[in-house]
Amino acid sequence: MNQKSPPLFGLISVCILLFGSVSHAQDAALENEQNEQKPHQKAEPSNDAPPTVAVPPKVPTVAVPSFEETKPVPKFVDLFNGKDLSGWVDVNTSPTTWSVNDEGLLVCSGQPIGVIRSDRMYENFVLVIEWRHMQAGGNSGVFLWSDARPQGNRLPKGMEVQMLELEWPYLHAQKNGTPQPLAYVHGELFGAGGMTATPDNPRGNRSRSLENRCLGKGQWNRYVIVAVDGTVKLSVNGKFVNSIRNASIRKGYLCLESEGSEIHFRKVSLMELPGGLADHTNTVPVVK
Repeated sequence: MNQKSPPLFGLISVCILLFGSVSHAQDAALENEQNEQKPHQKAEPSNDAPPTVAVPPKVPTVAVPSFEETKPVPKFVDLFNGKDLSGWVDVNTSPTTWSVNDEGLLVCSGQPIGVIRSDRMYENFVLVIEWRHMQAGGNSGVFLWSDARPQGNRLPKGMEVQMLELEWPYLHAQKNGTPQPLAYVHGELFGAGGMTATPDNPRGNRSRSLENRCLGKGQWNRYVIVAVDGTVKLSVNGKFVNSIRNASIRKGYLCLESEGSEIHFRKVSLMELPGGLADHTNTVPVVK
């Protein structure tokens, strides 16, 4: 037979449950208060976690044209076309001084003394020029970075690359009969008409070739001339043998010289190189 629990026992049970709930709530509140009073500490990184790597901001890419797209590769251009004097301007010679013969050669009679010039200026370049004298002791040359303005001797200011026939030193001997220096003949380099420069193989203010490589009348010679930022290096018939530097002019005209005797040219080719140190202080005035 079921018996009802005494009322007192039930009351006591309820009180115990209430007291336990209150105590638990008080303990939780106390723990929260203690945690708030403690200083905050950063969590120590785990040794197993990978290091954080800073990622730079993404920079937008800009399409830059390649050098090949903006500048053509340098190549040789014939300044003498084997047919006529296109690209050349007579400065102070005559209509009969320069002509093209049936063999396609540029012929200079040597009379009168003077020059023809290129129709434009050049700064840095490689010039290949093939020439032969037709008379013993012949005299000629090519002027680089020239102002193409004749002076008292009918020749302009510029860097002269000498072209002399092998007999010249003997036909123009000194008064005592001593021949002129052979260095005259084999591609001497010098500033003419007031241009200054520093010779690498000095003979006075001129630079002489270290080897005698030119051939005599009727035989072809090849000059390869590298002209860059006031420095000129000369190859005579396959070998570099002379140089000069610190030219006071670094951009100007090319001039071919007529100086007393017949000379032939069969090749005048130029490779124009990128510009360099030429400015208004070392560039000749434009010839009008």
